[in-house]
Amino acid sequence: MSTPFFCPATRTLSTALPSPSLALQDPNGLLAVGGTLSPEHLLAAYRKGVFPWYSEGQPILWWSPDPRTVIWPAQLHISRSLRRSLQRHRWRITVNHAFSTVITRCAAPRKGASGTWLSSDMMAAYTALHRLGHAHSIECWRDDILAGGIYGIAVASVFCGESMFSALPDGSKVAILALCRRLVRWGYRLLDCQVENPHLNTLGASPLSRATFCGILRTADNVPESAWYEDLEEDVPV
Repeated sequence: MSTPFFCPATRTLSTALPSPSLALQDPNGLLAVGGTLSPEHLLAAYRKGVFPWYSEGQPILWWSPDPRTVIWPAQLHISRSLRRSLQRHRWRITVNHAFSTVITRCAAPRKGASGTWLSSDMMAAYTALHRLGHAHSIECWRDDILAGGIYGIAVASVFCGESMFSALPDGSKVAILALCRRLVRWGYRLLDCQVENPHLNTLGASPLSRATFCGILRTADNVPESAWYEDLEEDVPV
């Protein structure tokens, strides 16, 4: 039976992680175990098309599934119900205004679930990346209530979405709509959603082979980080 590679914490992930093409088929995409969640290790992993995903009490597990679930930002599907919601309410969007609140809300157990994959170590690691200008959040407000949000990692011209939440109906959908509109405006090629789920499918997510995804990462132009500190607040147009 195949087993994942061991990733020593004493080496940088750029050399410790094997090629994503060597990831297991079952479970799909499991590549390595071990390493650290330091900013250097995390950025090296994301640049190779690899991300951490594990539960409290487990060692760090590194994944690169095939296919990868992505959204082409200009092709985001806006349903009729979402358009009605945009017309009915005034939605306000902020960028990097409440990162710690967004990641804390994303870490809360979902309905019907008893736990979360976002451990305290993971939250601290992504917060450190945020302070360094690599992790960003989009916040969606309605009547001064934080209705939803999404956060992720910017890698070249790919935005790797990590998690999102809704506190009010359509909150996460409006947040991802605002994110995609900015990604188009700023010149990003892809929104990486990692793995498929029904909610993402309703937004137009589609599969992309791991080889194609990693090829885009290797050839993607860098988007200036300053883009994330412009257009910090606006209303969402219909």
